[in-house]
Amino acid sequence: MSATREIISTGNDLAAIAAVDAGCMFFGGYPITPSSEVMHTISDLLPKVGGTAIQMEDEIAGVAAAIGAGMAGVRTLTATSGPGISLKAENLGLAQMAEVPLVVVNVMRGGPSTGLPTRVSQGDIAQAKNPSHGDYKSITVCAGTLAECYTETVRAFNLADRFMQPVFVLLDETLGHMHGKAMLPSVEEVKAGIKPRKTFDGPAEEYRPYGVAQDEPAVLNPMYTGYRYHFTGLHHDAMGFPTEEIETCRKLIDRLFRKVDEHRDEIESNEEYLLDDAEILLVGYGSASLAIKEAINVLREEGIKAGLFRPITIWPSPEERMYELGQKFDKVLVVELNQGQYLEEVQRSMGRRDIHKLTKTNGRPFSPADIIEKVKEL
Repeated sequence: MSATREIISTGNDLAAIAAVDAGCMFFGGYPITPSSEVMHTISDLLPKVGGTAIQMEDEIAGVAAAIGAGMAGVRTLTATSGPGISLKAENLGLAQMAEVPLVVVNVMRGGPSTGLPTRVSQGDIAQAKNPSHGDYKSITVCAGTLAECYTETVRAFNLADRFMQPVFVLLDETLGHMHGKAMLPSVEEVKAGIKPRKTFDGPAEEYRPYGVAQDEPAVLNPMYTGYRYHFTGLHHDAMGFPTEEIETCRKLIDRLFRKVDEHRDEIESNEEYLLDDAEILLVGYGSASLAIKEAINVLREEGIKAGLFRPITIWPSPEERMYELGQKFDKVLVVELNQGQYLEEVQRSMGRRDIHKLTKTNGRPFSPADIIEKVKEL
């Protein structure tokens, strides 16, 4: 997306504005620090465009209402923080199995449990891969700038409708509450890029919503439009009705993986910063990447050639590119505001165990000095 608008705002507000610009017409949620501003802002914006925002009695009801809106065919959003994702987990699994599109904004804070509600963390990276039990393929994007709080939320709605499943947008307390200038695409450009979900327009008796190719998502017509089918969290057949038939069950779960895995080129997004001549590779994401870039600039002034690889799409991970970088760089440092949740994925992708880490879990952000000191140790 090309930037044509200048807005001074916060990350949370930008995520809410992005949702409405992208055609979201329903929000269901419950306030929780540090994500509450997403709900506050969208509750003001949605009624102005004919949409609806509802504060439900808790996080579980919030995601249930949002899923119901998705079943009815509208673009739908819920927003929360880590403890709220834990509560929403069962219903998120329903949305994965029934293939209901939904965008979930998670403004990360310290954990586990109630942790550090007003402090920053990147402790929900592993949770975003498998927030619910069972086998499925998560799609998770992670904003690293104020502008991306907007653009990645827009992209999440298009991905949700393309792949017919929940898509997670990770912010964190730093980005969510950061107040600054963001250069954004025009509303016209955003609306021109909206790609609505596929629907079936043939005879009702020929409609098989889950009877699709093994690398494609379900085709779910909105409810109440003359096409009859069944929603369930159970293994189901082409019409959505529960079944235990062996091959049908195998092919269903296989398809939940393949519809994502075989179309990674439509999902992956990464940033490479000063990697061409770099001698030390840093891997980081989210708000931590802002400190990493600042550190890299200082290190280069001192003659140390460092560069950054920043996954914007966290899941599915950019494993092929990380493998290539693992072959190129002797020294690799992963920087995270957790105990190393993405480090394990970097190790797996690169096929290496000799990767260094810099982590912090006390609720405070990295300073460039933290990173500069660690790189000099290497």
